[in-house]
Amino acid sequence: MDVIDEANGSELPAVLRKSSRRLPWVFGLVAILTGLCVGGARYWPHIDKFLEASGTPEIVSMPALSSEDKAILSEIQLRQQEASEELAALNRNISAQQADLQRMLDQIAVLTLRIEALQSPPTAPPPPADPRPPATHTASKAITRASRPSKPEGPVSVGGAPLAAEPEADRR
Repeated sequence: MDVIDEANGSELPAVLRKSSRRLPWVFGLVAILTGLCVGGARYWPHIDKFLEASGTPEIVSMPALSSEDKAILSEIQLRQQEASEELAALNRNISAQQADLQRMLDQIAVLTLRIEALQSPPTAPPPPADPRPPATHTASKAITRASRPSKPEGPVSVGGAPLAAEPEADRR
C-alpha cells in the first residue's frame, strides 16, 4: 500500500503538493469584511446625525478687536471695494476694446474684398450698342484733313537753335 500512496503522491501537480500560504490572507480578508459589515449595520441608523455634525462648521466667537484692528480692517475692506471697482472698470474697458477690434476686423474684411475685386479682371458686360448710325468713310476723311495742322511758312528751328531774322522783302 505504501507503493500506491507514493505513486499517487508523485502524480499530483506541483500546485497541490505545496502548502497553501494564501489561506491566512483569505481568512484575514474575510474577517475584515465581516467587521465592516457588522460596524455598518450598527452605525447605519445613526449615520444622518453623523453627517449633520460633520457638515456644519462650528462658529468660533472672535474676541473683541481693538480700535487699531478695527481701523485696519475697515481700511482693508475699503481697499478691496476700490480694487473691485477698478477691476469692473477694466473689464468694461476691455469689453469696449474688443468690440472696437471686432468692428475694425469687419471693416478690414470689407476693404480686403474691395481690393480683391479691383485687382481681379473686370467681368462687366459689353458696352451697349451706339444708337447713332455709323459715319460714312468720306466724312471721316474730311474731318481728318481739317484737323491737320498747316505747314509752317519760313525757316524752322531744329533742336532749339535761334533763327536768323530774314528781311521781310526776301520773303515776298
